Amino acid sequence: MSSITYATVYTQGLGDDEKSRAYERELTRLREAGSPRACGHHIAGQEIDSGPAFDRADPSDASRVVSRGRLADGELVDRAVAAAREALPDWRRTDYHQRAEILRRTLQAIERRHVELAALLTLETGKTRADAFAEVAECAAIVELYCNQVTAAEGFVVAHRPPSPTSHADVVLLPYGVFGVISPFNFPLAISFGMTAAALIMGNTVVFKPSPLTPACGQAFAQLFDGVGLPTGVLNLVQGGSETGQALAGAAVDGIAFTGSADVGLDFVARFGRPPFVRPVLAEMGGKNPAIVTDAAGDLDTAARAVARSAFGMSGQKCNACSRAIVTDGVYDDFIERLCAITSELVVADPIDASAFTGPVISDSSVARFQESVALARQDGRVLVGGGSAGGPGHFVELTLVDRLPSAHPLTRDELFVPIVSVVRAGDLDEALAEANAIRYGLSAGIFSNDPRERERFLDEIEAGIVFLNNPGGATTGVWPGSQTMSGWKGSGSAGKGGFGPWYLHQFGREQSRTVFDVA
Repeated sequence: MSSITYATVYTQGLGDDEKSRAYERELTRLREAGSPRACGHHIAGQEIDSGPAFDRADPSDASRVVSRGRLADGELVDRAVAAAREALPDWRRTDYHQRAEILRRTLQAIERRHVELAALLTLETGKTRADAFAEVAECAAIVELYCNQVTAAEGFVVAHRPPSPTSHADVVLLPYGVFGVISPFNFPLAISFGMTAAALIMGNTVVFKPSPLTPACGQAFAQLFDGVGLPTGVLNLVQGGSETGQALAGAAVDGIAFTGSADVGLDFVARFGRPPFVRPVLAEMGGKNPAIVTDAAGDLDTAARAVARSAFGMSGQKCNACSRAIVTDGVYDDFIERLCAITSELVVADPIDASAFTGPVISDSSVARFQESVALARQDGRVLVGGGSAGGPGHFVELTLVDRLPSAHPLTRDELFVPIVSVVRAGDLDEALAEANAIRYGLSAGIFSNDPRERERFLDEIEAGIVFLNNPGGATTGVWPGSQTMSGWKGSGSAGKGGFGPWYLHQFGREQSRTVFDVA
């Protein structure tokens, strides 16, 4: 698997024509399989095909059912939690070097199956080949990062000053127990790896629930742990939708790692904060991410291209996608002209087409949300570019720019998860920062400015956990393990310490102070 990161995907491409051809062959094979892939549950080492069936269609052609999952009910979820609980004592006592070695063995499976995994990502999510291969590479980067962190920290055991000459003291992070992991559709492999690998490397066991929109990706993720030496019951898979997720949150788990909507994440925070004691909720909950373009931006073509890439990559279905461009008066008209031209050039197509910049949105409900949002924009503001949807069997919509919306309009405040960018005029940097911060979210933000004073003010005042200054590759996007962290402020996160960061793993453990006095 050749090296590729999100940051290089648009500038260097895949760099491998044979890889592209292999991807096309595999995607065609998956699409022409004739019957949907069966995606059941995996509990205590057993494949379980029970519960009502639900179908997942290819978002590029919704007439083509590509996977069929099974809905886990509360009883099956409890069974998975019990299996994880039974496996916990041995796994938590497994030396951290051995845990890291087991997880590193998944790298071989990722390498062996990387073309298949990329095609499967496209099949269920509609993402392009470049984004799909980047996600597979990100999985490997996550495993390496967390294994390196836990070994460098020597299992998170720190010696303390002993209280007397005949004693010794240390503090250690110990696993909480059983973690529920609930992942979204947009990065069904990478985000699943991020939360699950962190929980496992710290000695917890896991019950994993993928999105109902990506049951086959969830199944493939769990299968990557087959044959690597992970003991039975340490990782369990349950398929299903919101009812299954609620059952998992209501089960006897010791913590939840969740990526998804703010409403669901905050519900988990409230639920896990109730008596008899608080349990950890590590929730990443999306954003409404601004890119500020000031009069001192300089190269407006670069800024406009970066905003378009950030906003419309994966058709706006990234939690840190730029969905607001806040532009100061002096460059507003010039920037709008350039952004409209660049947006109009981007190709929306079936991802098997190598020219596709982006593919479909994930579902018919996303198409409906897009159409409702465009209608609001036409009613209350102006649609600059796009606004249409293709109809037919695929969930294809046009990349859309809107402006002239009233202050605090829903399209400038609410996360839409579709390819719509609201362009907002600001008189100066003061107004731009006030507008950027006037939302409940605080995930990602960017600025384009060559003025050092503006950049310092932005860093000091912006309310976001991920910030970029003059990021040519994606304005507010481009997070990669080991280079940036994925930390949300305000309504974008519950923990304050983000994935890929130096303190993320700590949250999957609880501290125990140990003082031992020598016996004479």
